[in-house]
Amino acid sequence: MIVVVTGPSAAGKTTWCRRHHADHLVPEDAAVVDEAAGADDQAAYWCEVNCRRWQAATERERASGLAVCDDDPMKLHYTWSLLRIGEADPAAWERELVANRAAIASGRLGFADLVLVSLPPAGELRARRDADRTRRRRNFELHARLAEPLREWYQAWERVSPGRVRWSLPPDGLPAGRPAPRAGRYDPATLDALVAALPPVSRSGCGGG
Repeated sequence: MIVVVTGPSAAGKTTWCRRHHADHLVPEDAAVVDEAAGADDQAAYWCEVNCRRWQAATERERASGLAVCDDDPMKLHYTWSLLRIGEADPAAWERELVANRAAIASGRLGFADLVLVSLPPAGELRARRDADRTRRRRNFELHARLAEPLREWYQAWERVSPGRVRWSLPPDGLPAGRPAPRAGRYDPATLDALVAALPPVSRSGCGGG
């Protein structure tokens, strides 16, 4: 079984994963793309990052029966959320969507069986940010603005795949009676249905709100 734990910066996802499932953890990837790279190269780069994390998750699952991912290996939600608030180029979203869809169809990237979403109120996120002196949270204010689009993304996922999304982090870790792994991990039609269920976004590019 592959589980994703997601939420905005300071939502507590990394702390929860380390506290309850350190032995099954697939950490976030700290990769940084060369901003001078061409648009197609950037889309391909981020798709490869996603595929690398998915491979790590499947290897962990094969070894122990469970992988817990600190954020979604299929991180399309990030670019879509930026687009939703007017901070991304629509063409960049389309390129990433095409690249990730091809990766799904080839079996290099897939859908998690269960997604746990943590969305604390904005004030709580800021309080947690201020209290945590161990981490620098660059672009925190931008990431805080992505909380609502993140909610919309996983609400669409919930409509497409009922029961896959849960809206809290269980205080004692994953329950023993977890749902069985889902079929269709590598079906690109599932991604098509998810994208079709999303709210409309501006097609005018960066700089909106």
